[in-house]
Amino acid sequence: MPYLANIHQIINIAGLILDITGVLIIVIGATLSTLAYLARWRKDALTYRGYRRDVGRSILLGLEFLVGGDIIRTVSVEHPSLENVFVLGLIVMIRTAMSFTMEVELEGRWPWQGRTLEMQAPSEDESAQS
Repeated sequence: MPYLANIHQIINIAGLILDITGVLIIVIGATLSTLAYLARWRKDALTYRGYRRDVGRSILLGLEFLVGGDIIRTVSVEHPSLENVFVLGLIVMIRTAMSFTMEVELEGRWPWQGRTLEMQAPSEDESAQS
């Protein structure tokens, strides 16, 4: 069954491409965020929050690609074992926990809360008009 070997090779390459993409997103995103921060930091004292948000978003997006690469590579294992599935589950759980905590850190809310909480609070303009 030589076609199975080719399929496994294609799946492994796809996983590797996702991993490389994830790493590039993190590196390029952090670099661009840093350059933008350095260009603005003397002008505006509040740019650090934006910088953290931008770097965090790059990391979150990169993590999504890395998790995808892990899942694809686990599927390509010729003789999957319970240990492979356990390791994949552990990796996905750790990266998902990182994503959730980073989302809370960046947005100030859990991902499943949506933006309704932000909409309920009156804006500064509305408060000033009252």
